[in-house]
Amino acid sequence: MRRVLAIAVSAGMAVAAAAAVVLAGASAPAARALPTPQPTVSDYQFVSASETPPTEAQCFSVGRRCFTPASIRSAYNLQPLYDSGSNGAGVTIAIVDSWGSDTIQHDLHVYDQAFGLPAMCGEEGVTCQAGMPKFDVFHPNGSPATTTSGNGTGLENKTAWALEVSLDVELVHAVAPMANILLVATTGSETLGVQGFPNMMKAEKDLIDNHKVQVISQSFASAEEAFGSAQSLENLRDAFKAAAANGVTVLGSSGDGGTANGTKQPVGQGGSLIPFPTVEWPASDPLVTGVGGTYLCTDPTAVATQPRTVDSADPPSNCRGNPGIAEVGWIASGGGFSHVFAKPSYQGTLPAGSTAIGSTRGVPDIASEASARTGALIYISLPPGGQSGLICGSSPCSTGWYDIGGTSLACPEWAGLVGIADQINGGHGLGLINPALYKLASTPASYANDFFDVTTGNNQAVAAVPGYPATTGWDPVTGLGTPNAANLLPDLVQAVNNP
Repeated sequence: MRRVLAIAVSAGMAVAAAAAVVLAGASAPAARALPTPQPTVSDYQFVSASETPPTEAQCFSVGRRCFTPASIRSAYNLQPLYDSGSNGAGVTIAIVDSWGSDTIQHDLHVYDQAFGLPAMCGEEGVTCQAGMPKFDVFHPNGSPATTTSGNGTGLENKTAWALEVSLDVELVHAVAPMANILLVATTGSETLGVQGFPNMMKAEKDLIDNHKVQVISQSFASAEEAFGSAQSLENLRDAFKAAAANGVTVLGSSGDGGTANGTKQPVGQGGSLIPFPTVEWPASDPLVTGVGGTYLCTDPTAVATQPRTVDSADPPSNCRGNPGIAEVGWIASGGGFSHVFAKPSYQGTLPAGSTAIGSTRGVPDIASEASARTGALIYISLPPGGQSGLICGSSPCSTGWYDIGGTSLACPEWAGLVGIADQINGGHGLGLINPALYKLASTPASYANDFFDVTTGNNQAVAAVPGYPATTGWDPVTGLGTPNAANLLPDLVQAVNNP
């Protein structure tokens, strides 16, 4: 017999009360372990060991299309914002990851030098000067090394989190080059997640309560069913309630399993497959902006000032097989319908032609590039001698440039966009942006002006678990679509301030 559990949402905003829908079995005891927070890095491809970024020809040779800061800016129409002085200045974006990275200050410096991005006070080899954006690392639970020698327990996960850190930090800086970045590196979950999620949520709430940040980026997720009970999730939501009440925007990756998720650990690492479509938390939380993903099939060699141009000739096959299409819904983009949270009021009105949202929360809200086949170039230092625990092909991974994907890529991109919007808003946080996003999308003119609607692709990543197609309007693969940033961000600020 299935038990119905209820959760109440209170955030000082018109968000519907959340009700649980069906978590199998009896409610878990209070001491039950929570799932392990997993970085939503889906795939990584080593491309070059040089500190000089690889050419696009090198990326094509391994079947990838690699995006740089310039070509990302072209794809999502960011240059007019920079030309007007909107670049995130004065805003602080928090990135929450487990473990952190011992080499991120160095890696960020290599990345900035390679792409001509503004230096940050706090990266390696930089003398701080007035007006520089700041990069800081906060270890709320201590700072164990992430470059452990040997192949002991937890080493591979720590290195995966270091990949996540480089992706998150470098992409936020690429999109919002003058925003301050605070990397919050919590300790992980050596006891099956008892520490992991609670440590992350406590750290976020402390930042919010002390007014340290305007935006929080969360590139981690776990299936709602893995938490055992709705109450287990409710116990973790204090930070999100505080964020909505204090003008802080919280974003979360929607996951990299499509509709197929597992309990405790990823299915590919020994986890148990949930045999029906599921979504992942925190992206499924109505107080979080869930970020899904696409294959980005635009010109990877474009400079920032170029308009968005479709490239259907170059790899990968997902772009070649969809001629003339700028973005295709990524097959692993997490999405679907919550089994815990009721449909929030802001999802009550959708663009014409949208996939219908029934009585429960639809995920995600929005999207941007995520597939590693059309991923972003990231620089990371790894331990020598194959000690990272990560394998690239048949050999240990090395220090250098990687093409990396996952909704972990989409989430920091959107965090950077919200940081720019906060600057446009006079440096004040916008808080929960979901009502404003759906308000803009509900009007045909503003929807066409502010979003790129993604209508091709699906997220059935595992044959045994049904997925959903990308459709006109909102869908459970890419949400409302991807950002036409120069139009969307000023409109978003206006919509937030004029609900």
